[in-house]
Amino acid sequence: MIDGFNLALPRGTGVATYGFNLARALRGTGIGVEGVYGLGAPFNRRLREIVFYESLGGEYVTRPARSFSLRGLRETSLLVRPKSAREIPLRERSRVETQQFSHRLPPFDRLFTSPDLFEQAVRHYKRYGLFLTVRVPHPPEIAHWTYPMPVRLAGARNIYTLHDMVPLRLPHTTLDNKRHYYKLVRACIRKGDHICTVSEASRRDIEMLFPEARGRITNTYQAVHIPPSIIEASDDDVATSLKTMFNLPYKGFFLYFGAIEPKKNVARLIEAYLTIGTKTPLVVVGTRAWGGDVELRLLQKDEVQPLKATFRNVRRVDYLPRQLLMRLVRGAKAVAFPSLYEGFGLPALEAMMLGTPVMTSTASSLPEVVGEAAIKVDPYNVGEIADALRRLDGDEGLRNDLSQAGKARAAEYDMASYQQRLADMYAQVMR
Repeated sequence: MIDGFNLALPRGTGVATYGFNLARALRGTGIGVEGVYGLGAPFNRRLREIVFYESLGGEYVTRPARSFSLRGLRETSLLVRPKSAREIPLRERSRVETQQFSHRLPPFDRLFTSPDLFEQAVRHYKRYGLFLTVRVPHPPEIAHWTYPMPVRLAGARNIYTLHDMVPLRLPHTTLDNKRHYYKLVRACIRKGDHICTVSEASRRDIEMLFPEARGRITNTYQAVHIPPSIIEASDDDVATSLKTMFNLPYKGFFLYFGAIEPKKNVARLIEAYLTIGTKTPLVVVGTRAWGGDVELRLLQKDEVQPLKATFRNVRRVDYLPRQLLMRLVRGAKAVAFPSLYEGFGLPALEAMMLGTPVMTSTASSLPEVVGEAAIKVDPYNVGEIADALRRLDGDEGLRNDLSQAGKARAAEYDMASYQQRLADMYAQVMR
């Protein structure tokens, strides 16, 4: 069983992509896969799936319970009895048209939900320092939680994926409560049956900060799935769609995609781009997170501060569905991803899979992922970033070399290898 904590979000995240690809990988090996979400579902069986899909299709918001409310009393009762999840009918048993959610709902064998599960688990842990226990009938052998969260499945071995240690390694770049995050990660390591991570860089960071994790942590890396329609489309088809939908030339723009937040280093990327004076547009795709305004400070029009202006050659797109985003990646001249810290760096791998040249940073796991198939720069050095952009802009031979090298490098993160690493980890846990 895997959780739907990030899969349920209306706008995808890197962890949601990880969860979806994890489910695909497991199904490909013949392992049964079940899901547990934290969305609304009443006791009334006739209304249960209707309310669940209503929550999945909307901006589902939970409200924190006050300590003196009836909801708070009900949550206190979870100290003595587990929280039961409710089953949602699937496929032929479902009365709801669900194809709309195929990108957020992997092909599970069974699907469960427990309203406000993850929010209650966090409150439960903060109040009592205990993990919330959830139960389902005939539980699977393993529950693989794709994010550190204080919840466990009764009757199963519980594995927790720790993607990175950003809140502890770069504490100034996130709003997390650092004391709570430290205690939660430590509890996942001590209470969990095993820890999964996605790169050697992350494994080293986890073991440095939590020595007790040594011998209880496995790096499985990741695999990524690109829609076949994007890979198989002709260059002419991609060029036409880019022109009609975005008014962008095929292989004629730089692209950054990811959250707009301090660790992504978007501010230095924009500053470097503006210094090279190129006519090649820079397209920035991503939802603003905390600190996003600072990262985009050079793009804010301000009559009082004339150094701030809106530049025509920088295009901002708030969010794109995965199909459209991958089309942009396929058609970019190069992907620029000079992040300060990544647990894995999916954007770099996705670009290399599509044969798009990559410029990334020398920090954290990124050199480990791209090898020698990308230009690597010091992410704190604007001059190095600018020089890399200038080379990519003017050297077609370099772009062709990086395109071929990127495809070869990406092939090393194939699905079969990922499935074998997962199978080996699960076998170790079951032993």
